[in-house]
Amino acid sequence: MVSNRKTMKKIIFAIVGLLAVCTTAFGQAKKPTIMVVPSPIYMERNQYTTTYQDQFGKQQSTPDYEMAFRKDENLRLVISELGKIMADRGFPLKDLEQTLRGMSSDNAQRTMLTSRNGASVVESPMDELKRVAKADIIMDLDFTIKKQGPNKYITFNLRGMDAYTDKLITSASGSGEPSTSASAALLLEEAVLNYMDGFNADLQNHFNDMFANGREAKITLLMFDTCPMSFEDEVEFMNETVTLMDVIDYWMSEHCVQGRFSTLTAGEYELVYEQVRTPLFRTVLGKERASDTRAFVNELGKFLSEKFSLPYKINTIGLGEAWLVLGDQ
Repeated sequence: MVSNRKTMKKIIFAIVGLLAVCTTAFGQAKKPTIMVVPSPIYMERNQYTTTYQDQFGKQQSTPDYEMAFRKDENLRLVISELGKIMADRGFPLKDLEQTLRGMSSDNAQRTMLTSRNGASVVESPMDELKRVAKADIIMDLDFTIKKQGPNKYITFNLRGMDAYTDKLITSASGSGEPSTSASAALLLEEAVLNYMDGFNADLQNHFNDMFANGREAKITLLMFDTCPMSFEDEVEFMNETVTLMDVIDYWMSEHCVQGRFSTLTAGEYELVYEQVRTPLFRTVLGKERASDTRAFVNELGKFLSEKFSLPYKINTIGLGEAWLVLGDQ
């Protein structure tokens, strides 16, 4: 009997210890950076849009988030409430309004940024928002407050999107219970609470996959007409004679997470890689820092510059795509 009790105590202590380890590990798990953004459908429906000129000189319509926050009190309340719900579950959000203020300062600097021949930097407002926020996941929110006699209720559609690839991670939609006096924030809370645990679990699983297998990106290498070599030219590398393309493939296999990437185009003056798995973090001056596609491509550019005296220029296209152009700056 005494022996059984001792055995039972050992089992209980083992279980408690295991739970403590799991709890600690979960508490220390890295969380994705998330930002709630009203969906384009919501912005268009409420006429919170503006126009901008793209790189081809065409006028494009785009959401105007600053206008929406100035005019739409319900939007601010709903995003604030969703932020509280996420924070309660260990997912603090990046503040969209604060990010917009950062963009205003950033714009003043980028309007003065030109190339040597006078070309200016062009990007869409949404790409700019993602670049400044540096969020891993965008929570795309659409909602409508409806009336049913004296009652009000909310319908919503919430989508978790990978900020780098725009791929859908998870979604939830539904309607809340009608109420005569509840605020927009309370209506949303009542509507989404049943969905949030599963929704957040999907977001965390996606981030865990990125942490283990890398973030997906697309990388294009091009050459200025002043470049002294092509990708098919032979070079000396690691005591072998190989093509410059072979060297770049070698670097990619060494620096992509688990060596994962696919070659889409391999030509004399163009290389295109897709499904490039770049690390989420890198060590800089002994500290772990968040990384992105541009930082990854810049490391490749520095390598080629040091080994083969090739100057380079980087053009980013959103968060998940970058061009490395060799032979000039």
